[in-house]
Amino acid sequence: MSDEIIIKVENLGKRYRIRHQGGKQRYTTLRDVIAQKMKAPFQFLRRSQKSEVSGQTSDLRPPTSGKSSEDFWALKDVSFDVKQGEVVGIIGRNGAGKSTLLKILSRITEPTEGRVHIKGRVASLLEVGTGFHNELTGRENIFLNGAILGMHRAEIKRKFDEIVAFSEVEQFLDTPVKRYSSGMYVRLAFAVAAHLEPEILIVDEVLAVGDAEFQKKCLGKMGEVAKGGRTVLFVSHQMGMISSLCSRAVLLQEGVLTASGNPTEVINKYFGASGAAPHLIDLRATGKIFGDHLGRLLYACIEDETGNPIKETDIRKPFTVRMDFEILEDVPKGPHPNFHFFDSRGEYAFAAVGSNLVQGPASRGIYCSRCLVPGELLNNGIYSIGIALTFIHNGIHVSFYDRQGLSLVVVDPIDETLMVSRGGYAGPMPGPVRPNLKWEINQIL
Repeated sequence: MSDEIIIKVENLGKRYRIRHQGGKQRYTTLRDVIAQKMKAPFQFLRRSQKSEVSGQTSDLRPPTSGKSSEDFWALKDVSFDVKQGEVVGIIGRNGAGKSTLLKILSRITEPTEGRVHIKGRVASLLEVGTGFHNELTGRENIFLNGAILGMHRAEIKRKFDEIVAFSEVEQFLDTPVKRYSSGMYVRLAFAVAAHLEPEILIVDEVLAVGDAEFQKKCLGKMGEVAKGGRTVLFVSHQMGMISSLCSRAVLLQEGVLTASGNPTEVINKYFGASGAAPHLIDLRATGKIFGDHLGRLLYACIEDETGNPIKETDIRKPFTVRMDFEILEDVPKGPHPNFHFFDSRGEYAFAAVGSNLVQGPASRGIYCSRCLVPGELLNNGIYSIGIALTFIHNGIHVSFYDRQGLSLVVVDPIDETLMVSRGGYAGPMPGPVRPNLKWEINQIL
């Protein structure tokens, strides 16, 4: 990666004017419009007669429709730099301004305020079929897109076979793209954008349209593009793609840039700002009921080694997930408390079921269950812990389940002890779990 800045965004803002219809008005049909036009001359005549009688000047303007408007800032005061060869992931909730930012960088729309400096050719893939002409064939659209990017015909021909092979649409190359499926559209559009050697490649969430194998190919190709010294800007809601592909991430919230830096740290901040689950639940004195006629939740928390509730733990230390519940009826088989661990991307890390806590029948009463999680099992990051209580009662009976019941932050201090287990590597480690397993290495020759 070069230190040369290839994209410079300075105090960027984009404002839209939103119009509202005043009052409660029903949907207007074509019949209503025609009837209103027929009435208009007579309404105008009546207004003129009234003004003559009163001696007032007639107002020839039509009555106001009751419309109002307000300004909406999709982006506000956004500033950042992108160096040549960087792969930057842009994340945020729906409506945060991600697509608006990419449209401005792709020169599709103009900013309301601020400036953008871009050095080099930009190829963008913002939605299915962007830049394609529906009546042209796949072959013709390849040459059309190359010409739009400023490529010479000889350059396009040199890359043509690679584009066709990557897109896997050779059989339909001379078919108008209006007959392509959405997956075929995306495959060809991405192949064109990635192979025609733009200095900057901008990709929106459209890769989600493709299948898993195609997404894998795209990730590999974007990695090749970056290694070749070109720059990639990538928007996705799939945090696994962001963390594995990007060297840096940018977080947008309500049009404002709130974080920029290491992808793992920015992703954790995104999930934390999106409303993390509590680290303790106590319903014992609130009167709230979470459960059903068999069982209900009373208390849940995460405890350290001394039994104190915590919301953060060192990656090396064990911790305990505790759940207190009440059984409201005698049951023939004991309860099964469940804990389900999800990483910051919402993907399953593992599930733990206490199936042997109570042997045989269980009577009504209050119970406390604890599950010990050893140290050096979870990776660093934010985890949500789903809490559930099930019974074997006319099949599997679920009394309650909260997928985001508790949250826990696992921190990695990366000191000398951890550096040994990491082999000296100080960067982000992939995956939701990171057990410190025992190794054995012997020289055999």
